[in-house]
Amino acid sequence: MAIISKDLNTAKHFLETNNVIGIPTETVYGLAANAFNEEVVAKIFEAKNRPNFDPLIVHTHHIDELKNFTHSIHPKLLQLAKAFWPGPLTLLLPKNNTIPDIVTSGLDRVGVRIPNHKLTLELLKSLNFPLAAPSANPFGYISPTSAEHVEKQLGDKIPFILDGGNCSIGLESTIVGEENNEIKIYRLGGLSIDEIEKEIGPVTIELNQSSNPKAPGQLKSHYAPKVPLIVGNIDELVKQHANKKIGILAFGKYDSINTKTTIKNLSESENLNEAAINLFKYLRELDEMPLDIIITSYLPNKNLGLAINDRLKRAGGI
Repeated sequence: MAIISKDLNTAKHFLETNNVIGIPTETVYGLAANAFNEEVVAKIFEAKNRPNFDPLIVHTHHIDELKNFTHSIHPKLLQLAKAFWPGPLTLLLPKNNTIPDIVTSGLDRVGVRIPNHKLTLELLKSLNFPLAAPSANPFGYISPTSAEHVEKQLGDKIPFILDGGNCSIGLESTIVGEENNEIKIYRLGGLSIDEIEKEIGPVTIELNQSSNPKAPGQLKSHYAPKVPLIVGNIDELVKQHANKKIGILAFGKYDSINTKTTIKNLSESENLNEAAINLFKYLRELDEMPLDIIITSYLPNKNLGLAINDRLKRAGGI
């Protein structure tokens, strides 16, 4: 079992002695290691059983640190960084040789962000290296939003988890980059498209769903529970699967036509922020029940609803 603690000195010790640990952020918990050390970064892939073609995100504590591992930053990306860091924004930037190729899966850009979590920012400030940190879950499974989630899934593979409480956003960061002077969003996340476009104007959406992603979190099947997830009209799907043990992930006021179903409601008041916070938590809770199937429907396709719907598509392998 991993130690769960708020002790920053212990976290720092494990990282400086080439270990992988769990860390909190406002989005989800990360599985962190020294981003400059390719041997310890390889331990992240091993612990997660993550394919080495899926790149990692590097976490740092201040925008001035970018010069230590990137070449340049497009003016509009710099504008976004100044507006939304610390926060749920990852920027794809040209990397320099201090970042090993294993971090970026051989790509020439590295995803970078400054997390908006007091404890982790203090930890990052105390280190003389940034942290490579994908979500702290077995590859392809539901992302963790508490230290207990991390311990349950990976506690036998890492020595320590920094306990920062429950995540305040619950969705991974939005990933943004630039190609040919065009700003592109590669992953929808905790920062909405509307917020980004209010800051820098129109952007292009490029959500890759192949086995060769340009950025983290772009694979078609991802964030998935072990119990099959189906997205559609909930009542119709409940009728079709009436002979099965059903879990329902609802949004808004909902009473099932089948009294035998188990219901988890993302937000009875239809609050998208609340739904984002509860998404992975409730998916995990349903997945741990003796169910045959999980049924849900898409949320309103706006603001954080866009990112939630993207996660539901990937969780269902759609």
